[in-house]
Amino acid sequence: MKFAVIGGTGLIGSQVVKNLNAAGHEAVPHSQSTGVDVITGQGLDEAVAGADVVVNLTNSPTFDEASPAFFQTSMDNLLAAAQRGGVGHFVILSIVGVDQVPELDYYRAKVLQEEILAAGPVPYSIVRATQFMEFMGAAMSWTADADTVRLPATPIQPIAAKDVAAAVAEVAAGTPVRGIHNIGGPEVFALDELGRITLSRKGDNRTVVTDPTAGMFAAVKGDVLTDKSAHLAPTRYTDWLS
Repeated sequence: MKFAVIGGTGLIGSQVVKNLNAAGHEAVPHSQSTGVDVITGQGLDEAVAGADVVVNLTNSPTFDEASPAFFQTSMDNLLAAAQRGGVGHFVILSIVGVDQVPELDYYRAKVLQEEILAAGPVPYSIVRATQFMEFMGAAMSWTADADTVRLPATPIQPIAAKDVAAAVAEVAAGTPVRGIHNIGGPEVFALDELGRITLSRKGDNRTVVTDPTAGMFAAVKGDVLTDKSAHLAPTRYTDWLS
């Protein structure tokens, strides 16, 4: 099959392209660097021409109140181009528990993206993943200083980006789910404990202080960002750190 992977040069997209091509498909990466702009619509018709499947892995440049407008415009443009091109399957990547954290602008924006896709004209699949292992460094940096890292004890189920890409490629090559497919890492940690493991493995002497008000994940109530019944990926966090 032929795949148009929008956002196909990023962390997940580049690996999705690689996996699909290795499986014998034709997957073409598209991004601003290749002349495709999901906001203006530039290059979209050409990008999806002849594609059986569109995989949209673009992301808002900000996580604030501007993010809903990005997903509204980009999805409207992409779905219109996909419909004109006769695309039979449209796939996006979202977040496990995204609809359970309305306090976060970005999470509300991702829910909007899901709703636009589900209401659209193209058969679809939504892959929801738990938090990426690759984002742990950023999560710690938000509330760190020279001596401490403040983190809440929010339950997190970290998944490796390579496992996310493998799942997205598998779903994209299959029949449209017309719903949500959850994937997650094999283990659940409290975020503060995950921080301690990370610093210890990296030989970083800073202290993790448990702070229920610290950082973006302070807005998360309970274990909504985890799903033990999801399709579990194989990579464990300590193995990934190694």
